[in-house]
Amino acid sequence: MKATRNLLIGILAFLVLAGVLVFVSGIWPGSEEGGVASIAIGGPFSLEAPDGTTVTDKTYRNQWQLIYFGYTLCPDACPTTLNAIAGALQQLGPLANKVQPIFISIDPARDTPKVMGQYVKAFDPRIVGLTGSPDAIDSAARAFRVYVAKVPDKEAPNGYLMDHSSVIYVMRPGDGHFVATFTTDTSSGEMAERLKKFIANS
Repeated sequence: MKATRNLLIGILAFLVLAGVLVFVSGIWPGSEEGGVASIAIGGPFSLEAPDGTTVTDKTYRNQWQLIYFGYTLCPDACPTTLNAIAGALQQLGPLANKVQPIFISIDPARDTPKVMGQYVKAFDPRIVGLTGSPDAIDSAARAFRVYVAKVPDKEAPNGYLMDHSSVIYVMRPGDGHFVATFTTDTSSGEMAERLKKFIANS
């Protein structure tokens, strides 16, 4: 009985460690970096852009999509990541036309279309900010395996912050298939160089 219990504890510890490595490194099984068996990342979504138009997973299928989940009141990871994306777009030059960055809110209660529009414009007007109903956001987050949790914080607006995984999903043109991830540790230069390779090989 004791041996069985120890085995179960060992298996649980391994799974927890694997999950931590995934979130810390941003390398998902099946990603371009990982080179392991593919898992399903991404799927159908229907959200609202700042101009009121509906954007789905098929809207930008003719471009490489950089999809990132976060929120406008995020104190650290989101602005850092969006700055890196903006920098990568600048370094890509004309090739940036082949890339569409998408910032999807995980905080629809506070992130209205207008708020999202103003926020992403501060980084680069080519970034599209999307929001929607709680159900629509939850559905999109589940499709991309995004961790999201509402965390009480008395000093934050409305008394809460949003905890979330910080991963940029790279989706290829045509079929919108997931091919790689970038993280908050990926510099603008690294991002631009890898995107150039993706574009050249597509």
